[in-house]
Amino acid sequence: MAEEWIEAAAAAERLGVKPATLYAYVSRGVLRRRRAADGRRSLFDAAQVEELARRGKPRRPPGPGDLAIESSITALGPDRPYYRGRDALDLATAHGFEEVAGWLWTGELEGGDGWTPPAGVGPAIAAQSGLPADLLPRDRLQVIIAALAATDPLRFHLDRDGVLVTARTLITGMVEALPPAGDTPPPQRNGPIAARLWTRLCPAPPEPGLSGALQAALVLLADHELAASTLAARVAASVRADPYGVVIAGLGVLSGPLHGGASYGAERLLAEVGEPDRAPRVIAERLRAGQRIPGLGHTVYKSGDARATYLFDLLRAAAPGHEGLAVAEAVLAEAARRRLPAPNIDLALGTLATVAGMIPGSGEAIFAVARTAGWIAHALEEYGGREPLRPRAVYTGPPPASRT
Repeated sequence: MAEEWIEAAAAAERLGVKPATLYAYVSRGVLRRRRAADGRRSLFDAAQVEELARRGKPRRPPGPGDLAIESSITALGPDRPYYRGRDALDLATAHGFEEVAGWLWTGELEGGDGWTPPAGVGPAIAAQSGLPADLLPRDRLQVIIAALAATDPLRFHLDRDGVLVTARTLITGMVEALPPAGDTPPPQRNGPIAARLWTRLCPAPPEPGLSGALQAALVLLADHELAASTLAARVAASVRADPYGVVIAGLGVLSGPLHGGASYGAERLLAEVGEPDRAPRVIAERLRAGQRIPGLGHTVYKSGDARATYLFDLLRAAAPGHEGLAVAEAVLAEAARRRLPAPNIDLALGTLATVAGMIPGSGEAIFAVARTAGWIAHALEEYGGREPLRPRAVYTGPPPASRT
């Protein structure tokens, strides 16, 4: 089969990089280049470009001051994550959250049967029931996880099988202990996590299209390599914190507005816009005040977050003409007109919560439940290691005082 060569513009578009980056790849031996017959244009090996697009951008080797962690869980491609080599969007299309959690943990797609809430969930329900009624779900989850830990005598079993049992009961306990959002009867106790979570976040009965979008969101958010919360979770696991401690460490970092808390910012933005024709004014006022527009741009996916595109497509199919979706579309249109960064998963998650009529802060709760699967996967890797993760500081303070 003859080799196929493509021009620089096509190669850069496929990889989601600037043309200058292509030539950097050539100098590093990542891509092959040759001159076209006219002697003026550069051509790139199409097969190599496609392989690099699927594998993800090559990263600079860790330097002496970097903390490098080997992991076989998630690779980041140009616009999406790959879980153990499989496209997260493909997994969201064909599999449920429980199956994908099993894939992250063991490399096998396990079913959701047997994911029943722990027997000791009662104290967790009681612990969060005394909290203020308007508290966001993520804040309730911090209390719930601590209470679940206190009632689980097996939490210190850090062998693989013990951690897997804890992981399933932890996730189901997190969802079960949240207060119902409405009068919709909850599904059976071993029903899908997505269906049970719906009744905790949405007062209205589930609609197939929107509940499917929630299921997909859980899969798409299950892991994202060494995001800040995952690094915190791995550090906790490296010193043999139990799985509950690992998840609490991750949850504390997840709350930051530059991480999992960004979806709440997107919810607030959509609520502030309220009507499609207000989008230009609201965005202009935020930019004038020097504020970030939540849900736009991504530190990894510079040319666009395919998870957001996927989730928005599901919402358009599930709720065409919905007022909340129209508001989000107006925000997207105004962002494009101003050449602001492309939308990310946080804006899509905030739109899901808005269109479904979920309680405030639901996007954060979805993110937290989903990412717990990833944190446990990374904890399993750390439990198999020998040394604690211990980055070193570059001291810049005054010289230590000498003893006299």
